[in-house]
Amino acid sequence: MPDPDLIPLIVLLDDVRSLHNVGAVFRTADAFGLEAVWLCGITGRPPHRDLRKTALGAEDSVAWRYFASRSEASAALSERGALPLVLEQAAGSIPVDAFDLKPGQAYGLWIGHEVYGVNSALLDMAHAVLEIPQFGAKRSLNVSVAAGVALWALSHRMRQE
Repeated sequence: MPDPDLIPLIVLLDDVRSLHNVGAVFRTADAFGLEAVWLCGITGRPPHRDLRKTALGAEDSVAWRYFASRSEASAALSERGALPLVLEQAAGSIPVDAFDLKPGQAYGLWIGHEVYGVNSALLDMAHAVLEIPQFGAKRSLNVSVAAGVALWALSHRMRQE
């Protein structure tokens, strides 16, 4: 049974290679009171010195799970009753702040590899593909920065429900 004081939002890191990014997402999840961080594929997991350097202990205060494959994590997300969301710049994506959140609904936000993004299989199964509107020349954010922006936008609105 999920903790009622936590936001029913799980962040799923799929093949995120940088332990510093993983640690930063743990800190973000702790700061916003998210339900959990789920790690998939090559994503590093606690305990690890480089992860701890940016997590600053949040890997101990945030519930987390590891899945060898995204299909295992997807099945667990479905069992949890959470709708899968993907954070990615893709055809048909909608701004993260325009997504229509359903009161009381649990969500899982997939975040992918630093260079290659979210796996196309996840795009195909997503309830919605969300993006952060960007206006600079690069139109690209670091994984942990993008996670922070999106998780704040979603968790802030979910707390207001």
